[in-house]
Amino acid sequence: MTDEQYMKMALALARRGSPWACPNPLVGAVIVKNGRVIGKGYHRCCGENHAEINAIESATEPVRGSTVYITLEPCSHHGRTPPCVERLVKEKPARVVIGTIDPNPVVSGRGLAMLKRHGIETRAGVLEDQCRDLNEVFFKYIRSRIPFVTLKFAQSIDGKIATSTGHSRWISSEPSRVFAHRLRSLHDAILVGSGTIVKDDPELTCRLVKGRDPLRVVVDSDLKIAPGARVLQDQARAQTLVFTTSGHDRKKRALLAERGIEVRVAGRKQVDLAAVLEELGRREISSLLVEGGAAVLTSFIRARLADRLIVISAPKIFGKGTDAIGELGVRTVDQAVPVSIRTVSHKNGDIIVDARFINE
Repeated sequence: MTDEQYMKMALALARRGSPWACPNPLVGAVIVKNGRVIGKGYHRCCGENHAEINAIESATEPVRGSTVYITLEPCSHHGRTPPCVERLVKEKPARVVIGTIDPNPVVSGRGLAMLKRHGIETRAGVLEDQCRDLNEVFFKYIRSRIPFVTLKFAQSIDGKIATSTGHSRWISSEPSRVFAHRLRSLHDAILVGSGTIVKDDPELTCRLVKGRDPLRVVVDSDLKIAPGARVLQDQARAQTLVFTTSGHDRKKRALLAERGIEVRVAGRKQVDLAAVLEELGRREISSLLVEGGAAVLTSFIRARLADRLIVISAPKIFGKGTDAIGELGVRTVDQAVPVSIRTVSHKNGDIIVDARFINE
């Protein structure tokens, strides 16, 4: 097998760590000796052993003289765990093949350099694009300290997220809703505006799939959210964080506090979404799923704060209704917000487009 084939094996292992590894990266490692795989591992959970260590400890024979394949450069600093590169040096593999260099400033290039200093042959950049795509969330977070933001919404095929009467349940099919819940489970936090809470009263959990429930974030400038809203219930299962403005209702805030709901001020007249992202980043929230409504989705796009876009289009035509995206100030075609489509898939007749914003 080639280096690329073994790296594909390591990539498949790395994906198993989602979402528990965050805010750490997804990393997989494979150890090969005399043409045989003798060890495999991946980063299972933040705070636990990294992929290289798990692979070494699973090895069925000494690692010395082997080739170690790792999707991301091994760490060279003390964090929640000791430096992986020191363990690799100790085990003395003949060769280490790396998918991509770690963008973390305390690591970037240092792990590779240390291996070379100890006489270990190295090769970097094997399936680099795939390894970088795997960790697009980590790369964004480690460089900016704000979450990777995904916008997701379901619409009719003519671009409406509700009918003329405001009715919106359910636009997409049951398989698409299961997909959406799976998407929730892969994010650290999920955000909606107060309008969505008032209109739809969502629970914002992952009840249709197995997996963790994300932190529930509500943007509510006036604190008009009702105390009985489902998003405020069952805090033991999924916590809720509310962002409001400096002119909010103090009595309402006190009432929410009594129910264990944290309320943070982020802005004077409107909630400052950039400030929201900064606060979430301080809490080590590396990925944020934004589910609406239209005003919130539009605000993220207008402020160029979104990284990914997932649109589920159902084979239905509403005609007059609520537009998925509102006013962006686009007057000519060349002013349109550009996106790059990564994949197009289908679920029970629905079309799911997964794209990335091209933020210049």
